[in-house]
Formats: sequence, C-alpha cells, structure tokens
Amino acid sequence: MSSVPEPPPKRVEITVSPRTIATVLAVVAFVWAFVAARQAVLWVFIALFLAIALDPLVNTIQRRARVRRAPAITIAYALVLIVIVGIGWSFVPKLTDEVNGFAHALPGYVHDLTHGRGRLGFLERKYHIVEKVREQVNKGGASRLLGLSGAALGIAKSIIEIVVATVTIVFLTFFMLLEGGAWVERGYSLAPERAEARVRRVCHDIYRTVGGYVTGNLLISVIAGASATIVLLIMGVPYAVALGLVVAILDLIPLAGATVAGIVVVGVAFLHSVAAGIVAAIFIIIYQQVENHFLQPVIYGRTVQLSPLTVLIAVLVGAELSGVIGALAAIPVAGAIQVILRDQLDHRRKPSQT
Repeated sequence: MSSVPEPPPKRVEITVSPRTIATVLAVVAFVWAFVAARQAVLWVFIALFLAIALDPLVNTIQRRARVRRAPAITIAYALVLIVIVGIGWSFVPKLTDEVNGFAHALPGYVHDLTHGRGRLGFLERKYHIVEKVREQVNKGGASRLLGLSGAALGIAKSIIEIVVATVTIVFLTFFMLLEGGAWVERGYSLAPERAEARVRRVCHDIYRTVGGYVTGNLLISVIAGASATIVLLIMGVPYAVALGLVVAILDLIPLAGATVAGIVVVGVAFLHSVAAGIVAAIFIIIYQQVENHFLQPVIYGRTVQLSPLTVLIAVLVGAELSGVIGALAAIPVAGAIQVILRDQLDHRRKPSQT
C-alpha cells in the first residue's frame, strides 16, 4: 500500500512596500531629531504657548486701534512689560526688604548651627555635621562633598544659557505672532476644498484648548502663591511675600515644582518656630493634594474641557515619558487628541443620521 506524498509546505512571502519603508524611516528620523534637539524643541514649545496666550490681546489691539500686526504685537509686549513692572513696583520693595533680611539673618542661622543651638542645632549636637564638613574640606574633598568643581564656570554657563533662552523665546514668540496666521492659512490651503471648513473648525478648537491650558496653569499658580503667603503671614513667618512668589513661580512646573517649593517653605518656617514649621508642612501636604486631585482636574476640566481622570492620566504618562517637558505638554496634547477624536466620531455619525 503506497502512501500519498505530502505536498510541500507553502511559502509565506511578506512584501514590504517602499512607502512603508519610507514611513518607518521618516518616523525614526523624526524621533532622533526630537531627542537631539530637545533644548530647541523646549524653546519653541514655550514660545508657542506664549504666542497662543498673547494672540487674543494682539487681535484685540489690532482690531480696536486699527493698526497692522507688527505694531499691535509691539503694543502688546509693552502692555505686558508695564503690567510686570507695575506688579514689581507694588511689592518688590517689600520683597527686597525680606530677601535682605533673610540674607542678614542667614549668618545667625549658620552660627547657631555651628554651636549646636537654634532649630537646626540638633544636626551639630547629634550628628556633628560641622566637624564632618571641616574634615572633608581639610582633606581637599570640598569639591567631592559639595560638587563645587568648576562651580564658577557652571554658574557663568547657566547665566548665559538663561539669557540666550530668554532672548530666543522672546523673538520666537514675536515672529510666531507675526507670521503664525500666514503659516496656518498655508496649512489650510493644503487640505482638500471640501474638508477645509472641517479642518479650520478642528484647529480652532485645538487653539482654544491650548489657550485654556495656559490660562488654567497661570490661575493655579496664582492660587498656590497667594494661599501660601496668607498661611505664612498668619503664622508670622518672615519673608512670607518672597516665599509666596517662589511658590507661585515653581508651581508652574508640574509635579516637581510644587514639591521643591514646599521644601523651601517648610524649611524657612521651621527656622522661625516649630509650630510654624508644623503648620506649614500640614498646609503644603493638604494643598498639594487639593491642587493635584481637585484644582487641576476642575480648572483644566473647564478650560481644556477634559475629564479629571483624563487630566491625571495625561500628566502621569507625560511625566513618565519625558519628565517636565512631557508633563507640560501632556494636558494640551490630550486636549488636542480629544478634539480630533470627537471630530472623527461626529464625522462618522453624520452619514448614519442622514
């Protein structure tokens, strides 16, 4: 009895089109360029946020004063500068006095520490931290202990980078306000004629989403700084205005900023008194929970129109992917994605409804 020979196995051929290869290479090149130019991308990102925040003001000036775009942007810059100077003029003298007072009080804090007295005296009495520092310095280990090798060069480099970044962002914002409209119109012209109105509507909704995020972030920072100042003033902690300003500025940075500000506030409060330090620590812990789980979801939910759960997930994912930059971009990106998805769902439902 002869057996029937089995047919040879079929060969599975996988064909990859040149278009697929080109798409993959383009994505890889984009990711590589983004990583390599992260600093420049950050500057462009900040300038874009500032341009979106200033665009309504520029449009209002251009419409009311009946001037061209460039003079309107210049007037807007001048108004913002006047507001900043006015705010500074109102409390900078008080802030200067408090900073000077803190600088004059700092040697006293150091003296108490070295002699085992004051609020931080336990560090010397229990851990002999001053002797350990002196021992490391005598051994030539100051650079290893404090990381001061090349400190002067590092400080100078940081100052130069801050100046360059500030000037670059100011000019980027100016040209985005000046030429952004023309760039957007060119982008609209690339869309098919029947889809142009839809593309314009989606882009306008994304514009409102990002603008709402900028407004919400500024509002939350003002609330953080004001509430910290009030608590410190009630407890009689010195430098309350200066510390409140530090809290407001650092609170602009998602996640890490509020924590750093809290450490500074609690440290200065403990130097004033134990009771003030305990109250400040309780306030910081409670306020951060309220901000993270109530203020941010509610304010961003109204301005960016995202649900609280979406806001929390977006911030966590963005921070995990790209740190501070990812956390900053997470909410507006999530809002933009929501706008696009909502438009796609509405577009799919229209044929079934008609």
